[in-house]
Amino acid sequence: MFEDESMIRDYQAIQKTWFIKGKQKKIPTYGKNAGVKLIGILNYETGIVYCEEHERYDAKVFGEFLKTTLKLYPTGKIVMVLDNARIHHAKLIQPFLDENKSRLELMFLPPYSPELNLIEGLWGWLKSSVINNVFFPNILRVRSAVKNFINTINKVPTRTIDRLCVRM
Repeated sequence: MFEDESMIRDYQAIQKTWFIKGKQKKIPTYGKNAGVKLIGILNYETGIVYCEEHERYDAKVFGEFLKTTLKLYPTGKIVMVLDNARIHHAKLIQPFLDENKSRLELMFLPPYSPELNLIEGLWGWLKSSVINNVFFPNILRVRSAVKNFINTINKVPTRTIDRLCVRM
């Protein structure tokens, strides 16, 4: 599993695009800084993506996410590859990790190496496909677009493997 957090902001990002000369695309905005805060995992073997939205990122939320992950995958050993964010090392989650060390192992990436975390590619794919160059009138529409994207890619997980996962 590859785990990470991402903020999908409600203000629009302009991405490279084609337009007729003199008819540049205009993307309106309403000047707020809200967003959809996601915690997600990418299953390297199956291509299935699981994401949750949260109000904040902290050790308590991350601990609950780990519990959910164990429920989603009730058998076998899970090795979770993740970055060195503070919430991933918090003392609050250590008892849970000790209690579940036979089932869950956290493998921390070296600092400043997002290219090694395959779910980073998912966040870029999501933003490029759903958010960039699009105006959403409210955060509910952003949330809906994100959910639709995850549901759509999970219908054909082999595409996710082909796009994000390195085959040996």
